[in-house]
Amino acid sequence: MKVGIYGQFYHKDSGIYIKELFDILDHENIEVSIEKNFLNLIHEHKILNKDYKHFSTFKELDDTYDLFFSIGGDGTILKSINYIQNLNIPILGINTGRLGFLATIQKEEIKRSISSILHKKYEISERTVLCIETNPSSEEIGETNYALNEIAVSRKNTTSMITVETWLNDKYLTSYWADGLIVSTPTGSTGYSLSCGGPVIVPDTKALVITPIAPHNLNARPLVIKDDTEIKLKISGREDFFLVSMDSRIATLSNATEISIKIAPFTISMVEIEKDSFLETLRKKLLWGEDKRN
Repeated sequence: MKVGIYGQFYHKDSGIYIKELFDILDHENIEVSIEKNFLNLIHEHKILNKDYKHFSTFKELDDTYDLFFSIGGDGTILKSINYIQNLNIPILGINTGRLGFLATIQKEEIKRSISSILHKKYEISERTVLCIETNPSSEEIGETNYALNEIAVSRKNTTSMITVETWLNDKYLTSYWADGLIVSTPTGSTGYSLSCGGPVIVPDTKALVITPIAPHNLNARPLVIKDDTEIKLKISGREDFFLVSMDSRIATLSNATEISIKIAPFTISMVEIEKDSFLETLRKKLLWGEDKRN
């Protein structure tokens, strides 16, 4: 078996769990390659003494990898897709932070979880990916023009709202007067869209959600649409520029730019152990929220 490993940060007290993971992989003779910056962090904190292969870009990986480990939280997984892209390498999220919907394997359960994975006791959840195209094209967006959670447009350098003219399959829908607009996948329905009043959607649902951000009109509500719908947006406002975000990546675009959003020609494969399924995580998340309020 061959695996890639990526992490963004070194979380406090997570060193023992990272070491536990690598000890298990070494014991099972798993071939390991680590993202270069994360490997430097590991060496800086003197967690491991062994030298490992490393990679820096998407072009250094290929479809010979069996799994891709993301160590961190949901944000780390969102950045992991930059390395996976269309290679169809399943992503396994190990959560070293708070409870997440994507990074479902808790650091205290690494030994049990890795054992299940090595014995093929897991399922693959295929996740829809969004793709954005602009006219004229944007160098800031470049080739990483996709998102696992959502693509959102929002105001820039102003407290004034923007107008987002919206078309679905070339048919005019409406003009949202708001702080912005979110187009979310089912995976992203538990993120930014949810915080703006959008619904939670089960990952295998063939749908997208359009959610306005702080709309001026009280009757502007989130809209669920088929995932084969092409969404076109045109932005206007007091400023000449607006922001577009693709998960954690942000670009500045001119108001003269027209945006087209649709699903990408590939999906992202997420590893799910039965105990850590989406519904189980959703239940925990909702109960955790109740506990925090009480």
